[in-house]
Formats: sequence, structure tokens, C-alpha cells
Amino acid sequence: MYAWYLVPVDGVTQLQKRELEQPHAGPGQVLVKIRAASLNHRDLYMLERSAAANSPLIPLSDAVGEVQALGEGSTHFNVGDRVLLPFFPRWFDGPPREEVLPARGEPGTPGVLVDYVVAEERELLTLPEHLTYTEGATLPCAGVTAWNALSTGNLQAGETVLALGTGGVSIFGIQFAKAAGARAIVTSRSEEKLQKARSLGADETIHTPTYPQWDEQVRTLTGGHGVDHVLEVGGADTITHSLRSIRLGGHVDLIGGLGGFTGAVNLGDLRSRLGVVQTFYVGNLATFAAMNDFITQHRIHPVIDRTFPFEQAPAAFEYLAGGAHLGKVVIEW
Repeated sequence: MYAWYLVPVDGVTQLQKRELEQPHAGPGQVLVKIRAASLNHRDLYMLERSAAANSPLIPLSDAVGEVQALGEGSTHFNVGDRVLLPFFPRWFDGPPREEVLPARGEPGTPGVLVDYVVAEERELLTLPEHLTYTEGATLPCAGVTAWNALSTGNLQAGETVLALGTGGVSIFGIQFAKAAGARAIVTSRSEEKLQKARSLGADETIHTPTYPQWDEQVRTLTGGHGVDHVLEVGGADTITHSLRSIRLGGHVDLIGGLGGFTGAVNLGDLRSRLGVVQTFYVGNLATFAAMNDFITQHRIHPVIDRTFPFEQAPAAFEYLAGGAHLGKVVIEW
């Protein structure tokens, strides 16, 4: 079988395709043939981090595949079943703990940009019947993160969700908000992306070059009250605007740092809104299963921007880094 590795060469990370021996499922394990894997901005960070690493690493955390073989004592799945691999292979339920947080695609936990993966049977979930392999590959990180943030904040019909940008988490946020009967507002620097967001159900859009102080436009669109939830993926560049965008008692869900993680925050903005700020890093397997139930109930289809064949994995990384995507970028086998 083949795998793509992040390989540090003279301080620069290269993607190299290598042949290796196919693994076998042991007791309680399942051999999965990977059918599709999606990229996240985290994978671009891993490119940077790997440059200083001492050993190659198989990247990517999000994948879906087909059961090829069962180890001794594995009874939950059958050969041919379509299964999802979670971002955190050992975080099954409950709050985060140090021992369960290693994620796929980071040092010590190989990723999924490989033909076959051996997984513990208990860590796998069945792919919802109405989804394709390509759609399913988008769920483990972006989908679970958006769902975890909004469900933890007890999203209700009639509330308003502000999604920053049009990446994977934000697009899932729009879809989940609309399915729950909530209102969705989206920001972007691109009018073309905002038009696409409206076609996906966004109720209001904000072109940030037109409204550089976009929190003021958020308040205008909400009658001066602010939104109930912000999916905050921008980090240092956007956190101040996000804090000023929430209603009294609103939620700011800290998810990403596209604009960096280091910056000054005016705590007065948070205190004056009596806001709740909480960080989210994907979620556990129980949260993943609950999201799958919601997706199945509402027949939600993830938004795919572009697909690449396995042989063109480096091109997929380059495309994601270019920032032209709306929704998810997926590699197919």
C-alpha cells in the first residue's frame, strides 16, 4: 500500500509518497480501506511544524472508508460497512483529558493519508446512509467542531448565528443553524463567496472590505441587540469584533486562529456584554454520533469545494493554502 508523508528536508517540509506494508487487524480491531479524506487548516500548520521535526509523519485526521477485515472478537461491523474515523481516536466521551487528546496526523499518531488504517472497533462510527464517501470525509473535524460549539451553546430556533468566513466550520455552522430554525449571518472578504453562502441559506451577509468595523453592521442587522452565537475562527484579527457582536449573554466560540493566536483583548468588551467565551477543539465520539443523528434527521449534505485524487495530494494542500475554497477540500481514492 501507499501513504503520503510529511518529510522535513533542510528545514522545509515535503510531501513524499512511499510504499509500505499493509497492516493487519488485531483483536478488537478493524482494517479500513480509506476511500476519502478531507483537509483542514490544521494540516497546513502541521506542514510548518513538521519542518522542525526529526521524523516523517503521515498527515490528515479526517477520513471515511470501507471495512476490509475484522480482527478476532470484532463483532460490531461487517466487511463492506462504510465507517467514519474520528479526529481523536481515544476520546470516546466526557470532558477532555490529556491521555485522550492526541489526534490523528500529529507526532505519535499517524494520519489517514494512506491506503489502509487499522482502528479499534469502538472508535468507528457508521457513515450516514444518505452521504457519499466524499461527503463523509468532511465530518470528523469541521462538522464536529461546529456542532459541538452550537450544541454546547444550546442553539435554539429563532436565535442568530454569526459565522466568520466560508471555510469548513463556518459552512457547517450555516447548515446546522438553518436546520435548527435559527438565523445565519456570514462575513467574508469575497462577494462571490457571500453569494454562494446565501445560496446555502445564509440570511444576511457582510462584505468585510465594505464594513471593516463589521461588528457595527452585525448590530444593525440584529436591531442593535447582537447575535446569540459567534463561530470565531479568525483569532487575533477578529476576536474584538466578535466580542462586540454578541447580545447580552451571548456566546463566542473560539475555534481557530486564521489571523494568529496572539493579540490584545479588551476584557471590557466581554464584561459589558456579559458574554460566554469558550474554546472548542473538535469533540468526542459521543458528540460525533449526536451530530450524525442530526445530519441524518435533516438530510444535510456537506459542501464540497473541490476534490483531488490520492496521487495529487500535494496539489490539494496547495489549493487549501490558496484560500479560494468555500466548504471542504477532499482527497479521493
